[in-house]
Amino acid sequence: MSTVGFLLGKIALLLHIALQAYFWIIILRAALSWVNPDPFNPIVRFLHRATDPVLTRLRTIMPTQFGGIDFGPMIVLVVIMFLQRFVVGNLAQLAYTIR
Repeated sequence: MSTVGFLLGKIALLLHIALQAYFWIIILRAALSWVNPDPFNPIVRFLHRATDPVLTRLRTIMPTQFGGIDFGPMIVLVVIMFLQRFVVGNLAQLAYTIR
C-alpha cells in the first residue's frame, strides 16, 4: 500500500466529512429563515457566522433573490453536492488507483 494513496484517501474522507457538515449547516440556516429565531441565541449566531461569508460572497457575484425568495442556500447546496460528487469522488478514486 502506497503512503501517497493512503494520504489521498484520508484527505478525501476529511473533505467529504467537512462538506457534509457544511451541507447540514446550510440546511439548518435555511430552515431557521422560515421562523423568527432569537438573534442572540448562540446556535443561531453560530449558523449565521458559519454561513454568512459564503452566502455574502455568492450574493456579490450574482443575484440570488427572485420573487422575494433567496435561492442562495440552494445554490450553495448544489455546489457542495458537485464538490462531493466530482472532486471528492475523483480524489478517492485516485487514492484507490495509487494503492
